[in-house]
Amino acid sequence: MYATRRYLMCPPSHFRVTYSINPWMDPGKPVDLPLALAQWEALRDRYRALGHTVELLDPVPELPDMVYAANGATVVGGRVLGARFAHPERAGEAAAHRDWYRTHGFADVTEPAHINEGEGDFAVTASWLLAGRGFRSSPLSHGEAQEFFGRPVIGLDLVDPRYYHLDTALCVLDPDTEDVMYHPAAFSPGSRAVLARLFPDALLAEESDALALGLNAVSDGRHVLLPEAATGLFAPLRDRGYEPVPVDLTELLKGGGSVKCVTAELRS
Repeated sequence: MYATRRYLMCPPSHFRVTYSINPWMDPGKPVDLPLALAQWEALRDRYRALGHTVELLDPVPELPDMVYAANGATVVGGRVLGARFAHPERAGEAAAHRDWYRTHGFADVTEPAHINEGEGDFAVTASWLLAGRGFRSSPLSHGEAQEFFGRPVIGLDLVDPRYYHLDTALCVLDPDTEDVMYHPAAFSPGSRAVLARLFPDALLAEESDALALGLNAVSDGRHVLLPEAATGLFAPLRDRGYEPVPVDLTELLKGGGSVKCVTAELRS
């Protein structure tokens, strides 16, 4: 069911690409910062045009990856489990996110003991917290999240480094009906079996759309904002009653993220 949402975004500041994980993350191709900002603003404006509220987190100049706001925390029922980043380059972001939540009315904000990269590796449905592991977040973070949120955590093993976060391999289309889309080859055989059992009617994405970061999408239950290059997902989404909303984030893709990576959901 379509419902207005509240999101947190952080504008690109001194955004750059300094390392490479996927083909589109090439440090030899400099980021066009004005274009990156224009693309980010277009996404922000699209959210607002759809009736959603967008809150802004001020960027910190020495933390260029803060534009990927989804990684800073996970919010469920107004409770905030902060992030602990796997790499020192992003470590300073965690405190900046926690400070924002504390100063914006979130009373229950926790600093985690174990590595988790927020909604990069946590996806929320009505029944479960789906939790990725294998490249960034520690398996120990799953038990910590379960204790904190009081919600069953389903651990999913990522096995392809091109899909280093859960949000590059799986998207929750509607948390209430527990409708999801995912790319099976990103997961271990056991995790694929778990996903098939939990979500037998899931939309399965082809490799070309997954590599375009088509699963790094945001859905409000009706509109699905996703990279415009993931064209193979448009018709299947329409067939399910969703309205695909193509978005151009090619500059942010150079840093390894798209629509979901730059969007944190503030679930009250």
